[in-house]
Amino acid sequence: MNTPVIGVLALQGDVREHLIALAAADAVARPVRRPEELAEVDGLIIPGGESTTISKLAHLFGLMEPLRARVHAGMPVYGTCAGMIMLADKILDPRSGQETIGGIDMIVRRNAFGRQNESFEAAVAVQGVEGAPVEGVFIRAPWVESVGASTEVLAEHEGHIVAVRQGNALATSFHPELTGDHRLHGLFVDMVRGKDAPGSL
Repeated sequence: MNTPVIGVLALQGDVREHLIALAAADAVARPVRRPEELAEVDGLIIPGGESTTISKLAHLFGLMEPLRARVHAGMPVYGTCAGMIMLADKILDPRSGQETIGGIDMIVRRNAFGRQNESFEAAVAVQGVEGAPVEGVFIRAPWVESVGASTEVLAEHEGHIVAVRQGNALATSFHPELTGDHRLHGLFVDMVRGKDAPGSL
C-alpha cells in the first residue's frame, strides 16, 4: 500500500486542516460522513470539535456501530482532542448520554486543560517522532488520567499524558493539524501503510 486512502470523520471539527495535512504526508485524503464512505478507507482520523456532538452526529448518520466495528477489527485510527475522547474506553466525566467508539484502554478527562480562553501552545516531545518536539496546540484539551497495560504513553505535558498508542490506534490531546508540522500525520500514514508495526515505537 504505497498511497493509502485515509478518511477524516467529517461530522464536526477541523476537517479541512486534517485533509491538507494528510495530503502533505502522501496519503489520499477523503471526508467520511456515511457508512459506505467509511468502508472505502484504509484508516481514519477523528478530528477535534466537541465530543458529545460528534457522538450524537455519529448515531444520527448511522456511523457509530460501523466505526466501533472497524476500529475493534484493527483499522488504523488517529484521534485528536475530541477524537482522543472518542477513542477512550472510558471518560472520567462524561456528559449525559455521551458515548465513545473506544479502542484505547485509557481513561480521559474532558476539558482538563481549561476553557477555550485558556488555550495554549507548547512544545511536546513525542516518542516515535524524530527531530525537534512538535508544537502542540491545546484547545479545551483533554488529558489521559490513566492507561491500561497494553497502552503506550508517547508524550506528557506538565506531568499529564497527552499522546498514547495502542496497536493501530493513536491519540493526542492537541491539534497537530493546525501547525503546519505534518510529522504526526506522517507517523499515522506509516501506521496505515503497515510499515510501523504495533509496539515498535
